[in-house]
Amino acid sequence: MLSVTPAFADEKPASQTQEKPSIAELEKAAAAAKAVYDDAVAAEKAAYAAVEAVMSDTTPLALAAAEAKAEADAAGTAKTAADQAVVDAQAAVDALTDEDTAEDKEAAQAALTKAQADAVAADAAKTAADTKLEEADKARDDERVDASRTLHLAKQATKAALADKEAADEALAKAKEEAAEEGEDDEDCVPEPKLTTVVTGLPSTVVAGTKVNFKLRVTNGTDKTMDEVFPFAYVHATDKSGLNDLDDLVHLQWSSGSSSKWQNVDNENYMDPISSLKGGAHVDVKMRLAVDASAPAGNGVTFVAGDYWNDNGSCGGSPDLEGYEFLIAAKGSKPVKGEATPGPVKSNTPDVKPQSASSAPVGSLAATGSSDATSQLALASGAALAIGAGAVFVVRRRKAGSHV
Repeated sequence: MLSVTPAFADEKPASQTQEKPSIAELEKAAAAAKAVYDDAVAAEKAAYAAVEAVMSDTTPLALAAAEAKAEADAAGTAKTAADQAVVDAQAAVDALTDEDTAEDKEAAQAALTKAQADAVAADAAKTAADTKLEEADKARDDERVDASRTLHLAKQATKAALADKEAADEALAKAKEEAAEEGEDDEDCVPEPKLTTVVTGLPSTVVAGTKVNFKLRVTNGTDKTMDEVFPFAYVHATDKSGLNDLDDLVHLQWSSGSSSKWQNVDNENYMDPISSLKGGAHVDVKMRLAVDASAPAGNGVTFVAGDYWNDNGSCGGSPDLEGYEFLIAAKGSKPVKGEATPGPVKSNTPDVKPQSASSAPVGSLAATGSSDATSQLALASGAALAIGAGAVFVVRRRKAGSHV
């Protein structure tokens, strides 16, 4: 059963639970930031290759433009010749005298009439060829502009991802330095892969303006009792372009098995702890995801983790975050069958550094936020990166508010 007490018990120092992220948190944030940056570099490289490709004269649109130009040039030459033929025919008519026969005069006039008709046809052909050339040039140029724009956005995303990666690395390095200076030698918190968090019932597509219920199962797969287990969940979304953050339009809530009251997942703290979860036992947490009616079509991801804290000071948690990707369909869309499937976001290192035995577990991601620049990159690269985008700002957001 989930307790109804706050996520961090009062007897555990607030300075540990509310002010500073743990080294384990920071390691996960740094790993996620690196994954985002690596994908950004790959995306920029691909965008650069795409620009080089479309600048070639051998692309289908470039070849079509070259063919259209050849046709326009030929039509221009033909029109010039036709216009000259009219001039020559008119000169022949003007040169007639009374001594010329009626047959000669009739032939000259007929030649002029034909030349004039040919000139009209040549002019129409040139106009059509010029229009075709203009359209072909525009199609080729539009393709090149689009590729260049994509490269520009990719460069911006890489720059933002690098800044976030450096911030996460710096925060981790500083935390390790502070831990070394404090000389912490208490029992280590350890990764525990047998503490699992699994989402079931979350649709693969959620329609804007609707709410969907699903379940988060927290399982203690060890043979030992965990005195307190802290579930954690976070949702992140953008529109289809990946450039616009939709976090304000998606809302995650939870409820214990014994209560019908829904509580908001605020992305800053754990849900209330599960008390005394025995080895082999599990608890189901009721979850609900609501998407505002104003939300456009886009992509989202919900990821989950769990951490435990025992009365004797031992602690640990999920070594990986499990991310469940889903699509957001525009309001009024027909629901699509199918459930969101999980994918882990791994930490750089398996080690979790020691905490004070009297402190509460800070855990996988006790607090997270999002950066516009990072989330732009994240969802441009895919919903999986959104996990990293959120994790990066565990560091910045908690750090910024640690002394408030």
